[in-house]
Amino acid sequence: MNFLETAVKAAKASGVLLMQHFGSELDVDEAKHHDIKLALDRESQDLITSILLEQFPDHAIYGEEGLAGNQESDYQWIVDPIDGTVNFFYGIPHFCISIALRHKGELIVGVILDPPMNDLWTVEKGGPALLNGKPIKASPRTKLEESILFVGCGKTEDSLETGLARFKRASLRARKMRMMGSAALGMAYIATGRLDAYVESRISLWDIAAGQLLLEAAGGKTTLTQVEGEPDVWSIVATNGKIPIEEIL
Repeated sequence: MNFLETAVKAAKASGVLLMQHFGSELDVDEAKHHDIKLALDRESQDLITSILLEQFPDHAIYGEEGLAGNQESDYQWIVDPIDGTVNFFYGIPHFCISIALRHKGELIVGVILDPPMNDLWTVEKGGPALLNGKPIKASPRTKLEESILFVGCGKTEDSLETGLARFKRASLRARKMRMMGSAALGMAYIATGRLDAYVESRISLWDIAAGQLLLEAAGGKTTLTQVEGEPDVWSIVATNGKIPIEEIL
């Protein structure tokens, strides 16, 4: 079984687990003002980890719920077991599983599964971006006035201020604005032409790794800037590669 097949197997297994619990009472591990951690987040990552390491026991796992495997490996799986946990907890069917693989720091595989919609995005380095096995492309739109933008506001005071200011500027220009609650799905939507851009000042690597490879294969563009002093926390500007997003930054 190759890298992509294994990632798809892991994502689908996790998707079955999540849908078995969606809409039911859930165990909360940690509840913060702007976030929730579920026992199911850990269960999902443990399931994904077991499938990946069964096939590739010498690989590293870097996930939202912790590390596993051989952290010295040149192969690192980047896992978000539920991207959109708050949506999931409140019964909003907008969440996904995101799995990426990088080799010596370079992304080579990306998988994003939307279990409620049964949408599966896949990509391998050098290959096409696919949705349910069919090639996809980012939108051809070139004007902000024709575009739908996804702006995230983060969880810190600074990122909230930055995000709200961007949201206001963009609202005066774009056709519509969205705050959707899943970065990985936002990037998959841009790759599919459903959205045109996504901007956020603080986001974690596991939220965007698979989406970055997918979007760039679909003709889009991703610009990441590491947040000073915080490894694997980034600001992101992801677009269809055509709209003048700098006008609202």
